[in-house]
Amino acid sequence: MPAAKPTPSTAARFHCADPAAPARCFALVPCAGSGSRAGTAQPKQYQPIAGRPLVMHTLWALAGVARLEGGLVVLTPGDDFAWPEGGQWPDLFMRQACGGATRAHSVFQGLQALAAHGVRDIDWVLVHDAARCLVTQQMVDALIDACADDPVGGLLALPLPDTLKQEAAGRSQTTVPRADKWLAQTPQMFRLGALRDALAAKLADAFAGITDEASAMELAGHAPLLVNGSAHNFKVTYPQDFALAQAILQTRTTESSP
Repeated sequence: MPAAKPTPSTAARFHCADPAAPARCFALVPCAGSGSRAGTAQPKQYQPIAGRPLVMHTLWALAGVARLEGGLVVLTPGDDFAWPEGGQWPDLFMRQACGGATRAHSVFQGLQALAAHGVRDIDWVLVHDAARCLVTQQMVDALIDACADDPVGGLLALPLPDTLKQEAAGRSQTTVPRADKWLAQTPQMFRLGALRDALAAKLADAFAGITDEASAMELAGHAPLLVNGSAHNFKVTYPQDFALAQAILQTRTTESSP
């Protein structure tokens, strides 16, 4: 199915008539990966979970964040997933088949697409994994609150709770101090221009060393802010993760029912 073209109302979310207007917030969801570790027949983001494709839980959660002006879902060229339409699709988002060979390349192309649609260099972009379907509006709001006045931006993350081991040949060799170790999550929130430039600096090296947006900013000399996330905001990666994510989603549905 072709990527959705923005409707007039969707396109208007991205354009800013006043160049001097305060910075706005946009979501960018790279959705071009194959998810090979998940053990699914199709890309894991399209695997049904709790009654809808995994990625749709992610998009609807982000669509509920009032301070997000718009969003872009980055697809791989040739994506043939049967995307929901009408009332089943959150109109905050449009889709564009501009994904690259790696996550970093997909994000870089997505940033360029956002800029082409009218998002300014000073605007904030919140990059979020398609497979983190348990993100909540409260988590995203906490990140925006923490980063809105920050000169760099930041990311949701968790202090490492467990003992960390360094391995060799399948055996524990030493224990690594965990006092200053964090587990990176998403969204990761940075100015469009700064993040695009940080990624562009590594384009010729095929984005070597870039594992997330914060790593690109670090290599560019910035120190992103760490904002406490949630253990529930994990990335669905392995087969057993689907059952846990479904249980949490079903619990939320039960708790919200009258």
